Amino acid sequence: MIISVRRGLRFIRFIIFFAALVYLFYHVLDLFNGWISPVDQYQMPTGNAVKVFQETDWSGIGEARPTMAERLRLFYWYGE
Repeated sequence: MIISVRRGLRFIRFIIFFAALVYLFYHVLDLFNGWISPVDQYQMPTGNAVKVFQETDWSGIGEARPTMAERLRLFYWYGE
């Protein structure tokens, strides 16, 4: 079996070129991901937006804490 040095070098050059392109493509997609994703997705909403679910201590004096079904009914009643 004859091993050609020129053919081997061409294959190594192809592998290096392919790895460089994959590396470049990865970093371009990473930049795009950083540009499109929100800075802090868990921040408090602004404007007319409200958080749908926020677990807090019930401070209703003399009132029973609403059940999850009642809270869900109110959520759909007000319109999501």
